[in-house]
Amino acid sequence: MDLGLTDKKAAVAAGSAGLGFGSALALANEGAHVVICGRREDRLAHAAELIGHGCRYLVHDVSDAAGGVAFVGAATELLGGLDLLVCNSGGPPPGTFESTEIEAYALALNLSLMSTVGMCKAAIPAMQANGWGRVVAITSSSVRQPIPTLILSNTARAGLTGFLKTVAREVAKDGVTVNSLQPGIHLTDRIRTVYGAEPDPTLMGIPSGTIGDPLDFGQAVAFLCSEQARFITGTHTPVDGGQYAGLL
Repeated sequence: MDLGLTDKKAAVAAGSAGLGFGSALALANEGAHVVICGRREDRLAHAAELIGHGCRYLVHDVSDAAGGVAFVGAATELLGGLDLLVCNSGGPPPGTFESTEIEAYALALNLSLMSTVGMCKAAIPAMQANGWGRVVAITSSSVRQPIPTLILSNTARAGLTGFLKTVAREVAKDGVTVNSLQPGIHLTDRIRTVYGAEPDPTLMGIPSGTIGDPLDFGQAVAFLCSEQARFITGTHTPVDGGQYAGLL
């Protein structure tokens, strides 16, 4: 199926590895012109080479709003415009209510909330002016079902989800969609850090019996960026192999 992404201009934050890499690869395979960012040039150069299709990279730290704004500005200049934005960042460190200091919350909110706010503020007005745009944010299944020992992520990404829903309703009339995907357990560096090198899907209650593949996750991102997804906005969709058990 042709997703209508040929020659679209895409910026993917934190795209050198994990879910960001999977997203960038899927968009590039669909014919989009892709720019990724990250903090390490060596990893970015390697990722861009693997992605191919003329993928370019920018060394940018998107751990706060200013970083998000700067990345979008630089990507827009490099591409000559921006049609697709994939908001992504690393996750805050593990911790519980008891173990987490108050000062850690501000850092987590900058990383997992304000960075995306900055990216959206920088990208969406031009999309509105053009009458077309796609924003997909990568959040977490913890928005629906808080994960023990990840209190910072649970808190920040729940706030981000409220922001995205509000923005989606405001800009829908301008041809811009805003959605988020809520990954469960995918085999990324983040998951290895939190759960160990080879998490057992059975012990983690994943009905599919498998750990998620970041490349498959990227296909979901590409679909939400597509022409076919033009009537889908304001959604927050689990991509977790059925792990989330709630009805809503």
